[in-house]
Amino acid sequence: MSYIERARKTIMNTYKRNELVLVRGKGSYVYDDRGNRYLDFTGGIAVCSLGHCPDEVINAVENQIKTLIHTSNLYFTIPQIELAERLVNLSGGGVKVFFCNSGAEANEGAIKLARKYHRKKGKDKYEIITFLNSFHGRTYGSLSATGQTKFHKDFEPLLPGFKYAELNNIESVKSLLTPKTAGIMIELIQGEGGINVCNRDFLLELKSICDQQDILLIFDEIQTGVGRTGRFFCYEHFEIKPHIWTLAKGIAGGLPLGAIIALDEIAQVLEPGTHATTFGGGPVICSAGCSVVDRISNKEFLQDVEKKGKYLEEGLEKMKSKYPFGEIRGMGLLRGVELKIDEPAKVVDRGLKNGLLLNITAGNILRLLPPLNIKVEEIDEFFDKISKTFDEVL
Repeated sequence: MSYIERARKTIMNTYKRNELVLVRGKGSYVYDDRGNRYLDFTGGIAVCSLGHCPDEVINAVENQIKTLIHTSNLYFTIPQIELAERLVNLSGGGVKVFFCNSGAEANEGAIKLARKYHRKKGKDKYEIITFLNSFHGRTYGSLSATGQTKFHKDFEPLLPGFKYAELNNIESVKSLLTPKTAGIMIELIQGEGGINVCNRDFLLELKSICDQQDILLIFDEIQTGVGRTGRFFCYEHFEIKPHIWTLAKGIAGGLPLGAIIALDEIAQVLEPGTHATTFGGGPVICSAGCSVVDRISNKEFLQDVEKKGKYLEEGLEKMKSKYPFGEIRGMGLLRGVELKIDEPAKVVDRGLKNGLLLNITAGNILRLLPPLNIKVEEIDEFFDKISKTFDEVL
């Protein structure tokens, strides 16, 4: 019996998986059980920030796993403290960090934090405004925050208190405000929603509303954070600092780690017993996180991400004259290409045959998430493979 057949018999069918069994990876490439090599432009959906099996992450994990694998969060560990210090410093200080295991957990915790903050102040504020086409996770709080009905289907009733505004439409936001509005939660670039980028003036108005009406501004940086856009935090592009923001995906180079970062006065309302996790912020994972953050937070590294992102964008723009591309959008090495073809999934299938891993989101958006340390010649290889793929599909 093949691996695929064994998987179909034992693993829940919750993903539209390709008929592919991956066995190893290094850098920008992965290999299947038949020895075929693939250039990975999905990056585990923005998770493999330094490519597959980066040496610095392997070394950090090997050193730590021989010393201390796990301990309860009733105690501190050095890797957890050191990673928290790095994130506090990169945030400019005045914040505290909570570690968890995933982006959904981080967003779940941010929602709880926003509601508890107002309750501790004696205010009955619990409503959260999010945005249409947003995606914040699949736990009940994060799912309720997600502004896409296709994810809600068959899971109702969702948690009460969530409203969905139109992205970059300030009047839409204003129409949903009430005295009970506790927070506004937003992705600076909607990933699952189609690589939709926030307008800076819109964000400035959001921040002004939040400041005036005692509303917490929450940035979901799960997909955009940790250098993906050419800044360590995407919000740095907009020069707008939120009250709470969340990280995950690329922060530990492929290992499961999420984080909530909040201003001190907000963070302090989570007292002992009010929020917790068994595995979050474990020493092995935080050791990996320290190695990733050290590499990615380097100024020259981030400049290189921005430069390669521009190179990728310019190459895609040149392809518009030959292929049915609509808008190309995004920042850094988070890019989306609108495909004007009937069956976009064919691009993914044909890409596999040409040794290229691709992802389609929001129906017809080709989402590109290569490693942040990808080489220019590997981007050129991508252009060759994607051109061959479209020639065959069309």
